Amino acid sequence: MNDFGRRIGNFRAYGYGVAGTVYAVDESTLYIHGFRYNPPSQNAYFWMGNTQRPSPEGFIVPYPDTYKGSEPPELKFHNGSRIILKLPDGKKLKDVTWLSVWCPRFTLNFGEIFIPGDLEPPKMRVLPEFKRFAHGLRSGNITILDARTFYIPNLHYDGKGPDAYFWVGNGTEPSEHGVKVPNEIGSLDPLRAYEGEDIEIQLPGSLQVYDIDWLAVWCVKFSHNFGHVMVPNDLDVPPSLGQTKISPPWWYFSTSSTPTDSDKRKELSNCRELLAERLQVQWEVHEDRVVVQLSAAIRMDQYIAFGISGEHKRPSMVGSDVVVAFYDENGGKFHASDYYISATSQCDGKSGVCPDEVIRGRNDVKLIHGERRHGITTIIYERPLQTNEPVNDKPIVLGTKTNVIAAIGPLNSENEPNSHDLADKSLENIYIDFGSTGDYTCSRLEQEDDTPKKPWPKSTIRNTNVFRLQIGPSVGRRSNLPNNKRPSTGLVWYVNSKLSPELYVERGKTYTFVVEGGNIIGNYLQYHPLYLTDNEEGAFGRKSESEQKDQRIFGGISYDSEGNPLPNTAGRFCEYAYKTTDQTTLYETFEQFLQTLERRCDPGEPAYLNWTVDVETPNIVYYQCYIHNYMGSKIHVEDPTKPHTKKSSGSRKVFKQIALKQLRYEPLALTSPVDMADMTTVLKKTTT
Repeated sequence: MNDFGRRIGNFRAYGYGVAGTVYAVDESTLYIHGFRYNPPSQNAYFWMGNTQRPSPEGFIVPYPDTYKGSEPPELKFHNGSRIILKLPDGKKLKDVTWLSVWCPRFTLNFGEIFIPGDLEPPKMRVLPEFKRFAHGLRSGNITILDARTFYIPNLHYDGKGPDAYFWVGNGTEPSEHGVKVPNEIGSLDPLRAYEGEDIEIQLPGSLQVYDIDWLAVWCVKFSHNFGHVMVPNDLDVPPSLGQTKISPPWWYFSTSSTPTDSDKRKELSNCRELLAERLQVQWEVHEDRVVVQLSAAIRMDQYIAFGISGEHKRPSMVGSDVVVAFYDENGGKFHASDYYISATSQCDGKSGVCPDEVIRGRNDVKLIHGERRHGITTIIYERPLQTNEPVNDKPIVLGTKTNVIAAIGPLNSENEPNSHDLADKSLENIYIDFGSTGDYTCSRLEQEDDTPKKPWPKSTIRNTNVFRLQIGPSVGRRSNLPNNKRPSTGLVWYVNSKLSPELYVERGKTYTFVVEGGNIIGNYLQYHPLYLTDNEEGAFGRKSESEQKDQRIFGGISYDSEGNPLPNTAGRFCEYAYKTTDQTTLYETFEQFLQTLERRCDPGEPAYLNWTVDVETPNIVYYQCYIHNYMGSKIHVEDPTKPHTKKSSGSRKVFKQIALKQLRYEPLALTSPVDMADMTTVLKKTTT
């Protein structure tokens, strides 16, 4: 069995282009994948019977089964549609021997497929009731209707749990390592009280019953199990194709869908490549809304952005209306949110790359579906063609060409979109008519390497008093930033050509920071003043006044006459940039990866920060960016190294060479202090 059920076979066609692959979903439901039919003038229907071959001794299987009126509708044109057929009047597949596309008026068979007598369709699975541990939780026997849907009859629960949800996970019993399941209306609000209700719930995202070991009612706040039922591992249940009461969205079996091959991806009637072999968009308009499917070969810590360009004649991120879509690994959920980009800078609550909801707008995007298979992330959402937000949202006018833009990039630790590389953005005009049908030019996406990559070891710098700081990519999962935090820009400090190393300094000594972080104020990606602080996050300039007072500053910030902070160590902009594309997953060491970068510097001079470490400096401080968070790393502050009392034979050899030169009256070029007691001893032995 696969994602469509038990495969029966392909239609045998006798005319009018009948084609499609037929699957048994359950004992009374069929699914036809990629159904084609170009109707003649005669009326035809799906037709089933139990004679030896298709004949007038059969019955109509209505499609769609939600038709209005006394007579089922005749079959319309289909070009690769996905069809769910439910046998009428309680009939089952064991009662029939064939399915035909049949014209009753002229008794013509346009195509047929035979149902094997030994066919064993997938079946619903009945489980025990919830175990009863707390808050009056109880139910009847729970049924798995399909691979994503549970039927819970006679559910009782007092609703007094402070933070309770339907909860699924793995293991021998429920634990805090689980995932929330939406309730019967698709909400993730804490559970209300139930008084003997029959409900259906559906697993979120691409999760299926084969992926879990239990279903529970669980209090997240106090890690308390109110009751659960175990899910066996020998399931053979129907696939989730919309045959149960809780069904996938209406677009799933759209009759205007384009034919697909064996990759099983859900497809709409239009498809364009946005980034060659990496990002595609499919779309389809239904009434006053457009359904959009984004598919991308990206890492799990990356986002997809797609929307309407800020300018009609060129691709512009500034002024654009985009949707940012991604998968949250920690929360186990897919997201799609409405964004307006007023500037290519981090959102400050008023401008920048901001969700509409942050800038007093509304999220007009509704997430429909998300899944990740074989390195391909697919996220489907819908949005209105027009909203009442004239600034944040651009209207979609059918019948006209709209200039669209797209990008992929890394997420920071707050699941905010970081800056993306130039190669990860659409650079040319891409015009599409959202009202079109059959605008389909996509090829199969290449799969991204989904093998988890271990972080590179944290680097350190000791025994130097000069640190040269420049900008470079944060390398996502390969980095070893504190607490696995990722910067809001996707950029970090590179120090002496090392990736965010931990520095070691001594109290009483002076150190020089040579800074080339960029001094173009207002340029989000090229303005990174350095400062030294006891705060591991950084971004002093974006903190509130009270938050700023919680930080100790050791350098890089001065104050004007009114007490306002001023960063004073930025310098020209130098960065380590990709020579081609991001290749962090290809190399075992950072040193190897560094060879794929090239250092590019703007004209100008670096800035200098001289820091004398005083005796009261804490053991751990940080070098950070004044504007962006988590760009730096630790500075370990140590007490001065005590001088050694015993000198090595190597040191005595050096002293002897010095003494010999002195006897010959050769000039001395001392590069470090010399222990005079040892010098005297060597001189005596040399002159003896």
